Amino acid sequence: MQRYESYKPSNAAWLGDVPSLWDVQPLRAVTSLKSDKNRPDLPVLSVYREYGVILKNSRDDNHNATSLDTSNYKVVKPGDLVVNKMKAWQGSMGVSAHHGVVSPAYITCTTKADRVRPAYLHYLLRSLPLIGVYNSLSYGVRVGQWDMHYEDFKQIPIPLPPKDEQDRIVAFLDQKTAEIDAAIAKKERLIELLQEQKNIRIHQAVLRGLNPEVPLCNSGVTWIGAVPAHWKVIPNRYIFREQNARSLRGEETHLSMSQRYGLVPAKELDVQTLQSESYDGAKLCQKGDLVQNRLKAHLAVFAVAPCDGLVSPDYSVFRLQNAQNQPVYFERLFKTPNYLGEFNRRVRGIVVGFLRLYSEDFNAIPALVPPCDEQTEIVRFIEATNKEFEEIWAKIDAEIVMLRELKVITVASAVTGKIKV
Repeated sequence: MQRYESYKPSNAAWLGDVPSLWDVQPLRAVTSLKSDKNRPDLPVLSVYREYGVILKNSRDDNHNATSLDTSNYKVVKPGDLVVNKMKAWQGSMGVSAHHGVVSPAYITCTTKADRVRPAYLHYLLRSLPLIGVYNSLSYGVRVGQWDMHYEDFKQIPIPLPPKDEQDRIVAFLDQKTAEIDAAIAKKERLIELLQEQKNIRIHQAVLRGLNPEVPLCNSGVTWIGAVPAHWKVIPNRYIFREQNARSLRGEETHLSMSQRYGLVPAKELDVQTLQSESYDGAKLCQKGDLVQNRLKAHLAVFAVAPCDGLVSPDYSVFRLQNAQNQPVYFERLFKTPNYLGEFNRRVRGIVVGFLRLYSEDFNAIPALVPPCDEQTEIVRFIEATNKEFEEIWAKIDAEIVMLRELKVITVASAVTGKIKV
């Protein structure tokens, strides 16, 4: 990329040299603190690290409660800067394109249009070098509760190109980030398609076997359909035995369940919020047991225990009566659309979020049981298929990481004058 003809020191360690025709001013030179309130008629806005300032109701993953009375919320107009001071160190801020209100805990500022283009300031303040500055200015006992004061924030020196150059930078970044985002979206869609293809292969294997020429017969169950003629269709009560042994001391390995990770030792989870189960009166399980979250079994939240341990007392633990049967085969069988649909039909409860798959209902469901040696072959096929697709996904994930890094570097280089656009 082309660089500017000449540079000068910015006198800011994080910024380094800037183009000679650029100005460097503290943030207070282009912003003014504001705190307008008493507009409960306006929509509530949220600040996201990934998106900046957006309408809160435009997404369903913001679980912060909105006050019933928003008259104390701060008014934000298009062009205003909004900073979540508790998460500034993550880059949670942005210049708003909306008219609305935000939490009174946020910093809100007007921006001086005669000095800075709002879109340029938006790119600049959310760029990686400045996020490092916010990190150094934030403090607190715990990272999740760090705070940053406006008195410190407004002193940060920022680069200010001439306004026509700001416009060029914004136009360049709008185009480049859109291109990168589109490339990332295509790769993410490719991963989704590969996931669908993998599931189709595995579902075919656990429902019909590995031999496409095998004779089929009617299973006698409408939602299962035709099955290999030599397979058995047996209610789960004759295949599994429920386990209800309890831990006396709770010293065994704690296993935690999630839709994403399956059943794993809780200490291995990176996302601590997933460790929400209570282990009071925990149930013991053995390696190879099928463990179900009764509230979410119909959403495929169940897995084979990877080791001996203990699980939430709210879970169901089922053990194969025949040790020659393969637990992984049955786990994948129950995760086919056929079985998840039947789980959904059988869950019971009054409130949608508290529908349970009770043991007696699970036990009544007919399972497909191939010969044990064929189960072993199917499990090997599942493992090989998983490995094949994981290798492909790893390459695509690496490409996505590189694209995201390119986006971050491109934005940072443009707004700090390291490249000329």
